[in-house]
Amino acid sequence: MSKSARRLESLAIAAEYADVSPRTLRRYIASGRLVGYRVGPRLLKVDLDDVDTLLRPVGGAA
Repeated sequence: MSKSARRLESLAIAAEYADVSPRTLRRYIASGRLVGYRVGPRLLKVDLDDVDTLLRPVGGAA
């Protein structure tokens, strides 16, 4: 029974990965669309797998 490791990254790195602003990720966390993990008193991280689930393809294949 193996679990895949979480891919936790800072909001800055995750925002660059998803091509959104860190503020957008903070809004997603506040609204419950994304889970944030507090590391210490200030650092907030997110799982890139969770960020992937927010990304949706748009349009159809040409």
